[in-house]
Amino acid sequence: MFHRTYAIAKKEFRQLKRDKRLMFVIFFFPVMLLIMFGYAVNFDVKHIRIAVYDQENSSLSREFISSLLQSEYFDLTDMITADKEIDKYLDTKIAQCVIVIPNDMSAKLYSNREVKIQYLIDGVDGNTANIITNYANLATTSFSRKVTNELLAVKGIKQYEPIKIEPQFWFNPELKTSKFLVPGLIAMILIVTAVISVALSLVKEKERGTIEQINVSPLSSFELILGKSLPFVLLALLNAGIILMASYFLFGSEVKGSLLMLFITTLVFLIASTSLGIFISVVSDSQQVAFTLATFVSLLPSLILSGFIFPIDSMPYIIQIITNVTPVKFFLKILRAIMLRGVGIETFWDQLVYLGIFTSVLIILGTIINKRKSESA
Repeated sequence: MFHRTYAIAKKEFRQLKRDKRLMFVIFFFPVMLLIMFGYAVNFDVKHIRIAVYDQENSSLSREFISSLLQSEYFDLTDMITADKEIDKYLDTKIAQCVIVIPNDMSAKLYSNREVKIQYLIDGVDGNTANIITNYANLATTSFSRKVTNELLAVKGIKQYEPIKIEPQFWFNPELKTSKFLVPGLIAMILIVTAVISVALSLVKEKERGTIEQINVSPLSSFELILGKSLPFVLLALLNAGIILMASYFLFGSEVKGSLLMLFITTLVFLIASTSLGIFISVVSDSQQVAFTLATFVSLLPSLILSGFIFPIDSMPYIIQIITNVTPVKFFLKILRAIMLRGVGIETFWDQLVYLGIFTSVLIILGTIINKRKSESA
């Protein structure tokens, strides 16, 4: 069995070595995806374009505007001089937010009355609008606290805060989106590479007519699948190492947990991905169909249903059940546990069980379908 499997794997390696274009895609495509997604998919909102309608134009209002511009979150595009200009700035997207400072800001503040500063925010992109709102609230609260402290200091009174919030962020103190996305990128790239390459490799034998010769040989189905899959699993593991190094140099992403555990869990995930590629090869009769199916079942679920970008807990219950169609969902939880939190197997052992069930179900279904197609032929 070992010699027959080794012979198939050796043959596959030789074919891969001769296919320069495929080798280029296998190694260049993952790094390209990492760079594109790592820099393009970013939930950090900075340099928000604001326009200010300062109705008071006092030293206090100018100080407030200056406090907003001290951070990298707000960029002043223009000062508005009339009410009718507000719509133009928002309609033409010159500004994402228009701040209206009332003409009685100083009078109300120094007489201990409430001051209302209006923020008119472009709400087309709901996520960005919420982030702008949070930034605006934080900046305004900070300025309000500063002015209050100054007024109390003049009177010789020290402000007392009975409860003070001191948030501390674990695992990702800088709250960098790239560190959160890198594990998802690794999982998505590995499944796309493994599923497509394995599916195309097996279907290629059908198109060439060599599958009939293999069927009458002493080679068993298990040996054929193992020999065909082994080269791509090894290449995917090599790819994983390249992606990890690239993510470290490009985004500063480090593995906080065990490298050995990362290797083992990645191998389990690649076996699950390979089983998906095998299943696709069974139901496909041409490389074109196999490539289309492999791309569809690996790329789209990895992006939408795995928790890579959209949190699964926020999805409807029915959709949460459907998310189990992709092994990336389970592997992503493992990756984030090892890479970001640095925890051990006790926190994600159940995800390994799910990956095992996923692999078993696909192999059983593939075997049944292949047997029925062979009997009907």
